[in-house]
Amino acid sequence: MEKHDKTSVRYMLNNKHKGFWTVSPDEVVVSALQLMFANDVGAVAVLENNTLIGILTERDCTRKVLLQDKSARTTKIRDVMTTGVYTVRLDQTVDDCRTLMTDKNVRHLPVLEDDGRLVGIISIRDAMRYTLSDQAFMIEQLESHIYGGHPASHEE
Repeated sequence: MEKHDKTSVRYMLNNKHKGFWTVSPDEVVVSALQLMFANDVGAVAVLENNTLIGILTERDCTRKVLLQDKSARTTKIRDVMTTGVYTVRLDQTVDDCRTLMTDKNVRHLPVLEDDGRLVGIISIRDAMRYTLSDQAFMIEQLESHIYGGHPASHEE
């Protein structure tokens, strides 16, 4: 069994409860919205010939469809998706993801294998949930060390 660094995107994806969903650029926006709603996700990857060409987010739908009086039933995904998407690799760290998301003001990062194949999507919520879980584990370990393996007691 291959060992993975617990700070890596690979480790986080392997322990993530939700998968990821993809759409074709020629589908209409409403089909992507229905997919996002059914799976309780805020973004879908847009693939053409199994290659990532963009991402469609709820924010894209709001700003580029609803607020511009376009119809989600007739507007093609390719006309409103975000292109030039920032991506991460499996061996990058969760800290790398959070930094990139913060610096570039994005909420979702597609994860690519070295060959360019899409293997997941990391959301800002995933990264924060992972960080909080990691910090809670670290606190437990420190308390265990401080109190000699016994549960922390604040009474003296």
